[in-house]
Amino acid sequence: MATIPAFDLPVPEALPAARSSVLWHFVRKNPLGAVGGVLMVALVLAALGADLLATHNPVRTSTHVLAAPGAEFWLGSDNLGRDLYSRVVHGSRISLAVGVASTLLGGVLGGLLGLLSGYIGGRTDLLLQRVMDVMQALPILVLALVLAAALGASLTNTIVAISVVIAPRAARVVRASVLSIREFVYVESARALGVGHLRVAFRHILPNTFGPFIVLITAQLGGAILVEAALSFLGLGVPEPYPSWGRMLSIAAAEYAQKAPWLVIYPGLAISLAVFGTNLLGDALRDSLDPRLRGS
Repeated sequence: MATIPAFDLPVPEALPAARSSVLWHFVRKNPLGAVGGVLMVALVLAALGADLLATHNPVRTSTHVLAAPGAEFWLGSDNLGRDLYSRVVHGSRISLAVGVASTLLGGVLGGLLGLLSGYIGGRTDLLLQRVMDVMQALPILVLALVLAAALGASLTNTIVAISVVIAPRAARVVRASVLSIREFVYVESARALGVGHLRVAFRHILPNTFGPFIVLITAQLGGAILVEAALSFLGLGVPEPYPSWGRMLSIAAAEYAQKAPWLVIYPGLAISLAVFGTNLLGDALRDSLDPRLRGS
């Protein structure tokens, strides 16, 4: 009597092992990208756990004005006696919230405009691209300053101003992808079968633009954090009592940088690490997701 051969069933650990293998391959191929990822994870954890990590109330004043870094105030205190460490930790929450919200809002708005422009073409494409050209002709910070000054200083207005700056770049990236994807055979086949334009655009074209879109969003996140810090530094960004990194620099750099250099060093270091981490991670994702760069 013939025996039934035994088959080895996959063990449950196979999937986690595969994921760890992919992660290790990414770390080994993009060590700087891994460093950027670690910095971004640290930023996210600091933002989420700001209430637990802070040692003082970030907005509470005290009589310990301009106290040097020590056991009570780990990074020193500012001109109002507020703990600088707690303010830097809570500032990560503001920077991450503004950066992520403005990047997603601007990316989605620009992505929809790019999809519309690239898919329809013709006069619609021409008109939208001329508007994008005018917006991109202005420096990023100048355009953000104009919008922030017109809207007023608030958390919501800062997000809106930065998202408008990001939208033209997202539109250009998505439009370039749509122009090439719309000529593929499967898109032509869907049209030949009578599939509606909205379904073709959102079901067959838009998902294939996610690779460049994710790279753009990651790269623009650092720029959004930097623009928010610049706006707050100039008094047009996130207002008090929110502990924004840029506003910390605006107060400290004017009068107290000489006698209390820690007021400039630590907020500036936090901004630098956040932007540095997003740029490294964005470059690594571009190298991994761009098929033209995978073989290099």
